[in-house]
Amino acid sequence: MSSSDRVDLSVQVGALRLRNPIITAGGTFGYGVEFAHLVDLNRLGGIVTKGISKAPIDGAPAPRLCETASGMLNAVGLQNVGVEAFLQIKLPLLRKYNTHVIVNVFGYCLEEYAEVIQRLEDAEGISAYELNISCPNVKKGGMQFGSDPVLVEEVVGAARKAAAKHPLWVKLMPLVTDIAVIAKAAQAGGADALTVANTYPAMAIDLRTGKSRIGNMTGGLSGPAIKPITLRLVWEARKAVSIPILGLGGVETAQDVLEYITAGASAVQVGTASFSDPKASEKIVAALERALTEVNALNFSELRAKFLGENG
Repeated sequence: MSSSDRVDLSVQVGALRLRNPIITAGGTFGYGVEFAHLVDLNRLGGIVTKGISKAPIDGAPAPRLCETASGMLNAVGLQNVGVEAFLQIKLPLLRKYNTHVIVNVFGYCLEEYAEVIQRLEDAEGISAYELNISCPNVKKGGMQFGSDPVLVEEVVGAARKAAAKHPLWVKLMPLVTDIAVIAKAAQAGGADALTVANTYPAMAIDLRTGKSRIGNMTGGLSGPAIKPITLRLVWEARKAVSIPILGLGGVETAQDVLEYITAGASAVQVGTASFSDPKASEKIVAALERALTEVNALNFSELRAKFLGENG
């Protein structure tokens, strides 16, 4: 490459143009504003907020986090301030920053998903919604929405009807029989993009006490340990659907970002890395230009064309 060549880090995720593919993952970066004194939020491609529900939730008992080999186990319990407090307190603060705000939304029945989105629809400063479909459907005996393609299409369809003004991303569960079937169901329901994937159910035991190392017996495993598994899920989902994929799982370096994009992701989300280094997302952005240059690409479309044979 000549010195006149300029690397373009921007990416397109459906209707959204991001300055770069680095998005902070829901549940790992607070509501975004808590990190503003540590990270230049304006440098990020986007921020996914903590999951927002109809009413406030206190969350799971402590301890909520523990370190594992090459990862982290967490059971926060979807603690959040509820949609009304989010609109009144958190969102106004986020409007100060020039980055995309994606609001993670969840509920325990179809109606709750729709109600939360309806309350958010007229608020300024929201770029998209991300549905967390790993929640148990209380009206169906506790079965998780994301494990059944019929339920996936139903909940995404209900959210799609409510979300008239913004794109709808759907965050998939990793432990399903066939990620392609679930991805197709989400697309059929009206998803504009898919986040692949949520954490993996896991547990850790403290042999000194004979108890779980977190307040709940089990939690969600994240971090570098899950990256190879999630890379495969991204690749399989990308083959199954025509909508964009966001890769999530063990992203710690610019190299990780390029691997996910090579596997078919349009952008990535940084999660666990923010716990060990709150500046991780911004550092990855800073390293991306050199990483692309090292693989002789000026943009991410060239990277896909080189490895996947895709154009754009």
